[in-house]
Amino acid sequence: MNKLQEIFSNGKAFIPFITAGDPTMEITEQLVLEMGKAGADLIELGIPFSDPIAEGPVIQEADLRALSAGATTDKIFAMMKRIRKTSTVPIAFMTYVNPVFTYGAEKFMKNCQEVGVSAIIVPDLPFEEKEELLPYCSQYGVTLISMIAPTSNDRIRMIAAEAAGFIYCVSSMGVTGVRKEIGSEARNMIKIVKEVQDIPCAVGFGISTPEQAERMAQFSDGVIVGSAIVRIVAQYGEDCVPHVAEYVREMKKAIS
Repeated sequence: MNKLQEIFSNGKAFIPFITAGDPTMEITEQLVLEMGKAGADLIELGIPFSDPIAEGPVIQEADLRALSAGATTDKIFAMMKRIRKTSTVPIAFMTYVNPVFTYGAEKFMKNCQEVGVSAIIVPDLPFEEKEELLPYCSQYGVTLISMIAPTSNDRIRMIAAEAAGFIYCVSSMGVTGVRKEIGSEARNMIKIVKEVQDIPCAVGFGISTPEQAERMAQFSDGVIVGSAIVRIVAQYGEDCVPHVAEYVREMKKAIS
């Protein structure tokens, strides 16, 4: 069983997202360790990028804070090395095509393998172009996570047939951000996926409260939360670690 199957093997998975380097690399390192202890099944680490097209203002601002504080891909890999000395919590990188190619796709995946990064999520890589990264992912044992959205329509079956690890279901249209209401589109998408392949489906975009998480967990295999956590980091800055850990504990409890 690989790391990704493991995260869905003990009930519903809670998957928090933070931007690496926001507010500092040191705080990110503490956040990863403490979120792991608080029950996070997989942690999504965003690699800050100057043009994150899928993100709403909360995560865009986090990217800018991280870049201003000097975050680089090399520093993120170095931090992962330190984390791996004490923690085995599964990690997925969330990034864009540009930073991976700028860094060198093969070197990027090789480094992922070396620091125990299980998966990579690339929102601006269309399914039809995944061959640009897939060979490097396969070579170094990094799972390329497929995303589906309500606009995927007929492509959902095609994406589901070739997906690996788990499928990231974008619950609603538009960019990331906290929403009050989340529609039933995700439920329908998951139903179609499961008809094609029995692969875990985690729902993200817009989930922020334990109640929403519990509702989503009724029909999905996991819940992904980003903006709500990044907002806590923004609010408390360098004092955010206990607040984020508490939030992760509450969310995990809500879906267990």
